[in-house]
Amino acid sequence: MSRKRATERLDADDAGIARAAEILACGGITAIPTETVYGLAARAEDADAVAAIFAAKGRPSFNPLIVHIPDMAAARSLAEWDERARMLADAFWPGPLTMVLPLRSVAGLAPAVTGGLDTLALRCPAHPVMRAVLDRVGVPLAAPSANLSETVSPTQADHVLSTLDGRIDAIIDGGTSKQGLESTIIALEPDGCWAILRSGPIGVREIEALLGTAPGVAGSAIRAPGQLTRHYAPGKPVRLEARSARDGEFMLGFGPVNGHWSLSPTGDLAEAAARLYAGLHRAAQAPEAKIAVAPVPQEGLGEAINDRLRRAAA
Repeated sequence: MSRKRATERLDADDAGIARAAEILACGGITAIPTETVYGLAARAEDADAVAAIFAAKGRPSFNPLIVHIPDMAAARSLAEWDERARMLADAFWPGPLTMVLPLRSVAGLAPAVTGGLDTLALRCPAHPVMRAVLDRVGVPLAAPSANLSETVSPTQADHVLSTLDGRIDAIIDGGTSKQGLESTIIALEPDGCWAILRSGPIGVREIEALLGTAPGVAGSAIRAPGQLTRHYAPGKPVRLEARSARDGEFMLGFGPVNGHWSLSPTGDLAEAAARLYAGLHRAAQAPEAKIAVAPVPQEGLGEAINDRLRRAAA
């Protein structure tokens, strides 16, 4: 895919939000900051605009998109709702939780949004810029991460432009994403079971405590973003559980394990999650041909961090 001019860079103010809404209303695609990572947004009911997302990202057509909505009422108009969904929305929306729910027959979304499935991934974001754009546009927005498919997700505007400059219409520069990891994705099954399809900022224990039941095992079918075995790839071999760098490796440290750059010198998992993709981008641009990553505890946010690292190393 090619475009005749560079991507328009917008400020995160009223003028920038108005311009982004104008582009989206005309069927364009725009990168917008969220509290997790930057998303590449298009009107979810516009088949041509949604197709432009897939083309810009080089994304497989079977990989569904997350639809962003402003509130629970909008979500209920698109997907079948039950008491579990209400409890989760009350507890975690707006915020970094995506729910996969049965698609309503009257939803009116572009078929590519669901990847041909009878379910829909929905999220109500907390970031004020994304919420302002949703309010201006007045329709649901499909918005996967704003990067080429399989590459490292973007937490800064420059990360977006490093792979998508000239391939998308515009980007709103909202600074660095606060949480830095994509949303937790939960599938709510009609039989009352539930499963985590992608780990994220909201942990399985928090959800289990709320719903009162343990999660089931997710199937192997692709039902939501982030399930591909190879994902978040920095373009170099990645070695995990490294205690020190070998020749030709850029070392990402954590806690007491030093490196060229540290995810968190104090061993703070929230800091490491927020800095993970920035670290992988830095390592990808370093002269070293390989990447080594220090051990990260498999607890709390560490589960989500290690999930991304394993996929980056695949």
